[in-house]
Amino acid sequence: MSSSWFRKEKNNRFTYHFSSIKKVSIITVLMTSLTFNVGFAKENHQEDLHKIYHVYVGNKYIGAVSNEKAIQEIIASKEKEAKQQYKELTIDANSSVKIIPEQVFSNETKDAETLAKIEQSLVAQSPAFTLFVDNKPVVYLKDAKAYEDTIRMLKLQYVSQQELNSLDTNQQSTNIPPLQTGETRLLDISFKQGISGAAQKVAPNAIVTPEEAVKYLMTGALEQETYKIQSGDVLGSVAKKHDLTTAELVALNPGITVDTVLQIGQALNVTVAKPFVTLEVKQEKKVTDQIPLKKIIEEDPTMYKGEKVIKQQGVNGKKETTYLLTSENGNRTSKVALEEKIVQQPVDQIEVVGTKVISSSGTGEFSWPAVGGSISSQMGERWGDFHRGIDIARPSNYNILASDNGVVAAAGVSGTYGNRIVINHNNGYTTLYGHLSSINVKVGQVVEKGSVIGIMGSTGNSTGTHLHFEVEKNGSLVNPLSYVGR
Repeated sequence: MSSSWFRKEKNNRFTYHFSSIKKVSIITVLMTSLTFNVGFAKENHQEDLHKIYHVYVGNKYIGAVSNEKAIQEIIASKEKEAKQQYKELTIDANSSVKIIPEQVFSNETKDAETLAKIEQSLVAQSPAFTLFVDNKPVVYLKDAKAYEDTIRMLKLQYVSQQELNSLDTNQQSTNIPPLQTGETRLLDISFKQGISGAAQKVAPNAIVTPEEAVKYLMTGALEQETYKIQSGDVLGSVAKKHDLTTAELVALNPGITVDTVLQIGQALNVTVAKPFVTLEVKQEKKVTDQIPLKKIIEEDPTMYKGEKVIKQQGVNGKKETTYLLTSENGNRTSKVALEEKIVQQPVDQIEVVGTKVISSSGTGEFSWPAVGGSISSQMGERWGDFHRGIDIARPSNYNILASDNGVVAAAGVSGTYGNRIVINHNNGYTTLYGHLSSINVKVGQVVEKGSVIGIMGSTGNSTGTHLHFEVEKNGSLVNPLSYVGR
């Protein structure tokens, strides 16, 4: 009965547990005993029993074999192979295998098929220390020391070893020295996720070094994916291929801008960091900040509009401020002032500005446009051409003066005039000032009669330093000497 029952279970590919086998064995013994009692068995039936071995890998039933030694040889082979590849690790393939022997009447095991399944299912394991993030296993390390090294190296991504040492010292001390100006002190560094570790057995190839663990935890990838530029690629198309924006792609590749000309074969990083952990760093920092001075404006109706005089020179004040700085994975999230102390009060700056408005319309009475000087060439025919104005040379200084109130209509280089200024006096008159070495006004500016608008020079078609001066009335040239006689 026992043999028939097991063959039925085997043909149906049922998985057996040790408790079930044990129960069936007990029933078999009872039924065998009963059979002997009624005279259906003989003592020499014990010689017809065969031993088979049921094999489990983990909690999975693989099958039965007739030779336990064959199983042990597979286990030994798996361990030997793994030890050759992972010499620094402790290898174990035996603990995940359960072998349960059983006596049966008929040995109909499929050894080759079952041993092949064992070979395929059995993986050598190594003791490891698993790092959990919010109770989820993320990386597997060699041991508890490698776990601690990983935690330390994660922190060192954002703070120095000296800061960590100082933090440990301060946390154990009751007498922490006051913070000095310009000094930064680490108050705390912690994970925003729950980080824990536990000893487990895993496949050797799953175990990583602390350096690899840090890279994986901070980026979500052990290897950086790159893309090589092909013909026709532009930043936008490369970004779209990898579900990125152009701005994200540029940020991933320092030295690349939206104007960079891509080269065929050029490698671009297309891996977006997706950290498993977030490190929050809290620091206090004491700095000297400026207290901005106040600017006070006083108006003076006797000064022209646009003029200003500094009546009192201002000075910025100083204050010492202690800040609480918070960052996550190196990005500042908050800056809060904890304490302020004024070291120097600021001094107000007082400026006096003019409010007197210059009329943009001329008076109709023109003044001499230079500081002294004499006429070197008059208006009229000259050298076979018509001279459109008068030339003034040999002045007391080289300042050029507006002949009357008006608005600057032109200011810049103009052909034979060189640097020239045209003033519209808004009363039908315009005046022109040519051959200047420099111009002190700009188009649209209102100028007052007698104000300096430029410096005499010899630019354009000129034989020496002088001022060429023209006057027009209602668009027609008039002789300047009729208006600005000496």
